[in-house]
Amino acid sequence: MSKKNKATWGHHHTHTENLRGKKLLWVTLLNFSISLVQVAGGIISNSLSLISDAIHNLGDTSAIFIAFLAGKHAAKKPDAQKTFGYKRAEILAALFNGVVLIAICIFLFVEAYKRFVDPQPIKGRIMLTVAIFGLLANLISVLVLQKDKSHNLNIRAAYLHLLGDTLSSVAVIAGGIAILFWQVYWLDPLVTVAVGVYIIYHTWGVVRQTVDILMQATPRHIDLQKIQQSVETLPQVENIHHLHVWQMDDEQIHLEAHLNISHNVPLSDAQAVRHKVETLLKNKFGISHITLQIEYKGCENNDELISRGGEIT
Repeated sequence: MSKKNKATWGHHHTHTENLRGKKLLWVTLLNFSISLVQVAGGIISNSLSLISDAIHNLGDTSAIFIAFLAGKHAAKKPDAQKTFGYKRAEILAALFNGVVLIAICIFLFVEAYKRFVDPQPIKGRIMLTVAIFGLLANLISVLVLQKDKSHNLNIRAAYLHLLGDTLSSVAVIAGGIAILFWQVYWLDPLVTVAVGVYIIYHTWGVVRQTVDILMQATPRHIDLQKIQQSVETLPQVENIHHLHVWQMDDEQIHLEAHLNISHNVPLSDAQAVRHKVETLLKNKFGISHITLQIEYKGCENNDELISRGGEIT
């Protein structure tokens, strides 16, 4: 590839990423406006389900905004204070977002229970109008991201969030129609509970994953025993111990360990063994960042490798 072609490709790549970032920003602003309109409409119409749908939209708007920030932070390099970079900021934001959403849902459950006990009249026409507006805005956002959803993980996550918003808007619209024509006011708290359960079901997985990442837990799809067995099948390796595997963010997996080699060999040969182990870990387990301490008859009393949570010692 010529320098000119490389430069053209680089410019095209940057332009494409900027365009995706702009799409995410526009979708964020659009969904935030939906949430404000739905909250106002819910208060005016006295509809709890409309407010719960607004909370759902607001939560997903936060998730989309985090996706937008992810693209911005990806280019920010580590510095002397933040040697691992700033990607954990996204994890902290996702955790905060998830906890707040669950807390709001619990509050809405309490309010829904009060509505079941003492049903309140609802202005069905206003409720239905605002719910239809929310549905149309969600559909526009889905169409905006439709083209890029298969090319970028953050775009795909935002796209799936918006599909969920669309489904909850349909549920609120159905409730609004029933309330408008048949005055079945108990449907409003029922839809509220349904939307709240849906939010918690999807949010809990995010909260659990973010806590695991912040606690540096071993990723759920990583089996430490299989790593140990695979590495120790190499003829030059005596054993691997003091093994730690954790995630830096939702994509990067790190590993550090002590690697005991079977023979006292020159440093160049030890480097070759290390390279083989790193290649195995990257290709078989998808571990992107590996730190190995090479030893020969090091760390006495490590003949028995005991699994202790995220560590083999």
